[in-house]
Amino acid sequence: MKIRFATALLLAAAVLASCAGQNQVGVLTKPTPSVTNLPGHEYPLVNPDLSAVFRVDFPDAQAVSVGVGGKNYDMTKGEDGLWEVTTEPIVPGFHYYMLTVDGKRVPDPNTHQYFGSGYWGSGIEIPEAGVDYYLEKKVPHGEIRIGTYPSALTGTDRPYYAYLPPQYASEPDRRFPVLYLMHGAGEDETGWATQGNMRDIMDNLIAAGECEPMIIVCEHAVATLAGAQPAGGFNLFNFDAFEKVMVEESVPTFDAMFRTIPDREHRAICGLSLGGFQSYTIGLDHPELFGWIGGFSGSGRGPGDRRDSEMYPTSINDQYHLLYISIGTDEPAGMYQGIYDLHVALDSLGVNHVYYESPGTGHEWLTWRRSLHMFAPMLFR
Repeated sequence: MKIRFATALLLAAAVLASCAGQNQVGVLTKPTPSVTNLPGHEYPLVNPDLSAVFRVDFPDAQAVSVGVGGKNYDMTKGEDGLWEVTTEPIVPGFHYYMLTVDGKRVPDPNTHQYFGSGYWGSGIEIPEAGVDYYLEKKVPHGEIRIGTYPSALTGTDRPYYAYLPPQYASEPDRRFPVLYLMHGAGEDETGWATQGNMRDIMDNLIAAGECEPMIIVCEHAVATLAGAQPAGGFNLFNFDAFEKVMVEESVPTFDAMFRTIPDREHRAICGLSLGGFQSYTIGLDHPELFGWIGGFSGSGRGPGDRRDSEMYPTSINDQYHLLYISIGTDEPAGMYQGIYDLHVALDSLGVNHVYYESPGTGHEWLTWRRSLHMFAPMLFR
C-alpha cells in the first residue's frame, strides 16, 4: 500500500480555504497559545497561517534565538525588554525546540518539557486542520499506568508506561492482546504517552469500533546487563542486551502483571525510528513470541542491511499476520530511501507487507501518530 499526497502545509491551506467562516477542529482564526504551554502562559502563539510567535524574558541576554521546525530564528529585543520572533509556517504536529541564549541552549520557560534527542526540551503543537483522531474526545478513556518492574538481568528497576483500554476496568474478567511499542533513539518510555498522544488515538479508535481493545506497553528500550562494562564507541544499533531483557523478562513480567492473552497470536511489536529497527530485529528473531511486526521510520535488520531471500524468506508470509512499514515523505533523503528500498525489496521477494507514506511530514511525531492510527486497527483481527 503506497500513498502519496501534497505536503501537509498545502493540505492545511486547502482545508483553511474550504472552511472559511466555519468553526472546524484544527483551524485557527486568531493567534492561539500552543496546547503545550504551561498554564497561564500565552506564548508561544500559533497563528492562523501556522507560523508561531515566540516571546521570552531574558533581560540580561545579548542574543537570543529559537530553533524549531528545522530552522533557526534570531529574536529581537523589544522596548518592553522581551525577546520576540515570528517564524515561517511550520508543518502541523508536535515539534521539539530549544532556545539559544548567549550561546547556551535552554528550554523555553513558557512550556512543558519533553524528553527527546537525549535531553529535556520544549515542545510546540501546530494544529492539523480538520484532524482530531489524536485529540481528546468525549469517549470512554483508558488509563496510562506508570510504574517499574525489577530486572535481575540489569540489576535495576526498569520504568514503563502502559496503556490499558477502557474495557480493562469495565470488564474485569476479560483478557486482552498486547502491543509492545518502542520509542526512538534519544527518547524514552514517556514519548508515546506524551508527544505521541497514544491514549487519545487508542481511545478514539476503540470507541469508534475501528480497533480491538488492547494493552500497549512502552518501556525504556535501552538495557545494560548487570556487571557489564559499556564498550568504547557506543553502537546505537547493538541492542542485544535489550533483546535479552525483553525476551526473558519483559514479556513474562507484563503477561503476569496485566491480563494479557499470553500467546504470539495476541502479541505485537512495533516502534518508531530506532524502535522500528528493534521491532523488526526482535520480532523476526522470535516468531514464537510475536505474530505482528511494525516499523515507523525504521525497519529492516541484519549485518550490512541485507534485504535478500535469506533475510526475508517467503515463509514469513505464513509465520506473521502483518509486517508494516511507514515513512514520512519529507524525512532525510537517506532515511526515506532506505525504507522505500526495503519496501521494494519485499515486493520483489514476494513478502506480504503494508507500506505507508505520511504526506508532508519528516522524522517527527505526526508521522508516527499517523502510523499508529493506521497500524493499530490492523492488529488482532
